[in-house]
Amino acid sequence: MHQANLFDMLGAEYDYYKTKDSNDWNWKFSDYPKSHGLKVFSCFACGGGSTMGYKLAGYDVIGDLEIDKRMNKIYLANHKPKYNYVMDIREFNKIPNKDLPDELFNLDILDGSPPCTTFSMAGLREETWGKKKKFREGQIEQTLDDLSFIFIETANKLKPKFVVMENVEGLMKGNAWKYVQEIYKHFHDIGYQVKHWLLKGENMGVPQKRHRVIFIATRLEVDLEKIDMSFIFRPIEFGKIKSQDGCKEVTDNIMELIKYAKYGDRNLENACLKLRNKSSFFNYCFVYDNQVAPTITAHCNNIRWDNKCFLSKHDIVAISTFPQDYNFLSDNVDNVSYVCGMSVPPIMIKRIAEKLKPYLMKE
Repeated sequence: MHQANLFDMLGAEYDYYKTKDSNDWNWKFSDYPKSHGLKVFSCFACGGGSTMGYKLAGYDVIGDLEIDKRMNKIYLANHKPKYNYVMDIREFNKIPNKDLPDELFNLDILDGSPPCTTFSMAGLREETWGKKKKFREGQIEQTLDDLSFIFIETANKLKPKFVVMENVEGLMKGNAWKYVQEIYKHFHDIGYQVKHWLLKGENMGVPQKRHRVIFIATRLEVDLEKIDMSFIFRPIEFGKIKSQDGCKEVTDNIMELIKYAKYGDRNLENACLKLRNKSSFFNYCFVYDNQVAPTITAHCNNIRWDNKCFLSKHDIVAISTFPQDYNFLSDNVDNVSYVCGMSVPPIMIKRIAEKLKPYLMKE
C-alpha cells in the first residue's frame, strides 16, 4: 500500500499538490501533439527516448547525434530527423561552424545523455574511469567518463538557450561526486548557470524505478531555483501494465536458482548464496505485480515472479514508456531490451520538457 499524500485529503485549492494518476505511458506515434515551434537537438540519441519525450511535449526535435550505426538505423526508422550525424561527439565538435546548418545555432534546448556505465553502482565504476570502452560490436572505442565535458563543449559551440543533460544516480555517490563539481565548473566557464536534480521515474508516471540525475543549464536570465522539478504521480504497479503471454522462458540454470528464492527477494543473489554459497546473479531482478518494476537495463535479465519467466517485449516497452508501435527493426527481446535500456524513458523527458516550456515561450 502506498503512503497517502496529505494534500489528497484537502480542498480544490490544493489540487496542484495532490497525487496525479498517469496513463500516458501507453501511447502511439499518432499521439504526438502539434509542435509549438521550440527546437531541440539530441546528442547520444540512442533509440530516441529523449526525442520522443520532447515531441510528446510539443517540441520539434530537428536533429540528432549518435555514434552507433546500428542504433542510428533504428532511430532513423522511427524519428526521421532533419539533421542526422553518425559519429563520435568529439568529431562533431571539430566540424567548422560554417559547415553546420544555421538552425543548430538557434536551439531552444540541446539535449544529451552521455553514456553512463562508468558511473553505475552496478558496474566497476572507478576501475573504468579514463579507460576506453565500447558497448558492443560495431562501435568505436571511446573513453566514457569525460563525455559530459565533451558535451558541454558542444553546448559552447552551439550556444542553445537551455541544456538538458541526464546521467545515472551513481554520479551522485562516492568518488563520482567530483565529476558533478567539474560539470558545474565547465558550465560556468562557458557562461551558463546550472542546477541538478535527482528524479525518480516512479514519481513521474513511469512504471519503472528509473532514477536519473538531470542537469539543467541556461544562458538566459532565469532563476533556476524557481524551476519546479517536483513530481507527485501515483506509482504504477507492474500488474497494471504487464502482458498476459509471450514471455521468454528462463534457462534450466536460472530455474534451479529460482527454486531457492523466496517472495520478496530483490534478485537471485540470496538464492545463489543458499545454493552455491557465493554472491552472484544480483542483476537477475524479480518483478512483482504489486510493485513498480525495477530498472530496465541494456541486458535485461528481469524475471516475472508470477510465471518465473523473463519479461516479454510488451512488458519492456510498457515499462520503458516507449510507444506501442515503435519499430525496433528486430523484435528479438534482447534487442528490444538493449534499445530501451540504453534510452531514457520518454515520459521522464516529457515531464521535464513541460516544466521548461513556460521559460522558453517567454522568449
